[in-house]
Amino acid sequence: MSEKEKKVRELSAEEVLQKFDKESDKRELTGVWGKIISSICILFALFQLYTATFGVLDAHLQRAIHLAFGFLLIFLLYPSRHSWSRSKMHPFDAFLALLSAGTAMYLVVNYQELVLRAGMNTETDFIVGLIGTIMVFEAARRVVGWPMIIVAFCFMLYAFLGPYVPGILAHRGVGVQEMFDHLFFTTEGIFGTPMGVSSTFIYLFILFGAYLETTGLGKFFIDIANAIAGWAAGGPAKVAVLSSGLMGTVSGSSVGNVAGTGAFTIPMMKKLGYRPAFAGAVEAAASTGGQLMPPVMGAAAFLMAEFVGVPYFDVVKAAVIPAMLYYIGVWLGVHYEAKKFGLKGTPRDQLPKFKTLFLEKGHLAIPLIVIVYLLVSGYTPMRAALAAIVLTIVCACLRKSTRIGFKQIVQGLIDGSKGVLGVLIACATAGIIIGVVTKTGVGLKIATALLDLAGGNLLPAMFFTMITSLILGMGVPTTANYVITSTIAAPALVQMNVPVLAAHMFAFYFGIVADVTPPVALAAYAGAGIAGANPMRTGVIAAKLAIAAFIVPYIFVLAPELLMINATPFTICYSAFTAIVGMWGASMAMIGFCNNLLNIPQRILFLVGGICMIIPGVFTDGIGVALIAVAYVWQRMNKVKGAIQQDGEDL
Repeated sequence: MSEKEKKVRELSAEEVLQKFDKESDKRELTGVWGKIISSICILFALFQLYTATFGVLDAHLQRAIHLAFGFLLIFLLYPSRHSWSRSKMHPFDAFLALLSAGTAMYLVVNYQELVLRAGMNTETDFIVGLIGTIMVFEAARRVVGWPMIIVAFCFMLYAFLGPYVPGILAHRGVGVQEMFDHLFFTTEGIFGTPMGVSSTFIYLFILFGAYLETTGLGKFFIDIANAIAGWAAGGPAKVAVLSSGLMGTVSGSSVGNVAGTGAFTIPMMKKLGYRPAFAGAVEAAASTGGQLMPPVMGAAAFLMAEFVGVPYFDVVKAAVIPAMLYYIGVWLGVHYEAKKFGLKGTPRDQLPKFKTLFLEKGHLAIPLIVIVYLLVSGYTPMRAALAAIVLTIVCACLRKSTRIGFKQIVQGLIDGSKGVLGVLIACATAGIIIGVVTKTGVGLKIATALLDLAGGNLLPAMFFTMITSLILGMGVPTTANYVITSTIAAPALVQMNVPVLAAHMFAFYFGIVADVTPPVALAAYAGAGIAGANPMRTGVIAAKLAIAAFIVPYIFVLAPELLMINATPFTICYSAFTAIVGMWGASMAMIGFCNNLLNIPQRILFLVGGICMIIPGVFTDGIGVALIAVAYVWQRMNKVKGAIQQDGEDL
């Protein structure tokens, strides 16, 4: 690869990030302003590390200072208008940075007085709360984008217009001052649970991820994936699946993952002979799955533990088998696509050697192993992340080729503080939604409406919850995605005696898979941008590859043992095995190939048989085995064998 080709490809990835990921479209400042922003980032990181080491402050204080730092950095880094320069500071943004941070620090400075007044807020309090809430909306617009703003704004309108809403959703209404006091001066609004998790666990894990990236772990993941799977049929596509899954363990963004690993894997796939749309779709599906991959799950795992009220490790444990099934489904889809079109792997002599890679850079993965061990051993996520950050720096210094100096350590603090901004402001905006829900009871009302629509039956209720989660999840970051779907959609399933963790995981899955579900499939559109493919076609293919994400949630609601809830080792293994066989059948149906091309009846047999295998129960498993066996024998008898020529249009 020439330096010129590499530069063009990196530029393409950067353009894709700026187009599809609002969080990446920020100023890159030098000179005085660059030093000021770097200093704020370092102070932010030191504050978080200090409180993680010596104990967090009172909830409102910790969260207010966290938001104040976030406000400063967001308004300084993200311009008000798209047309404004990314290399110069605008005075208006500097003014808003100070104004917004001042509203958060008002809570810190007047904390004792506010506590003594115990909710008896003054006119000044109301003005500060109003301005602070408006600043949250404006900051979210810059970093997260309009979808999140529209959802939060609709909830605000609902709070004020409650008496005029017809039917079951009507309520007495909330006064303007009452609403803003509730949102800004309690821990049930902007400074609620999401902000609490952001100001403790999430920041540390993002800082951990920043240091892992600094040490070169991302490139190591791609090289390892190449060494393991690059030689197989459709090698580069399998590399994309494997490397994106590995990156997903610490990544917090589907689009960011597409741009990060896709800049390498998509051109490799196209060079091998994959259609551009399929190459983009593979990376989009694999990167989206990273948000479902423990231990971080796009930072949603920490929120889920708080919302459900279970230990963090229980959430991680529950997510393991569904995430495996998801990636197995994508891997099988890639495999049969390669078989269908006769796509070979990369010659072994052009691939890195696994043993060499492991000896040279294997030590970089030690912090990941240690953090999992600490979490299993009962350490809090905060302590585990803190230890992992220190260990990452120490491990990088074990070999000269990966050693990082003081300058890179400081840069890691800066990158971590910048990296948390999207999650931070999404959590603050999600707090507005939660504040309205707690004030109006709309979550229970929507759940009741969904149950009435479903006639009290579980499967229709699951279907309507799926549609609601897909709509609410469109264009929304992972953490906010979970907060919205768990608040609005999950209660319907909880009312039908579905285990709380299963209900929340169900809503979360479909909120995440919105990233590859047309028409608003941001991850698929990002992949299409790098691949130079039709975005809608890429989205359709990505949704087909992600078929597991549309099936598995239904299964773990019907069979919670897939989430390791009230399960024995035998039931876990049996359910996982039958689900994998089912994914095999469904993947062949989606691609239309096994050993030969499949006709329509054969695809239907494989699909129905696969779904029957995934559905828990000996009877359905028996039907599934029979249907898959019939389809398999039938296609083996076909006279037309082998690969076909690509026409560029097949979906």
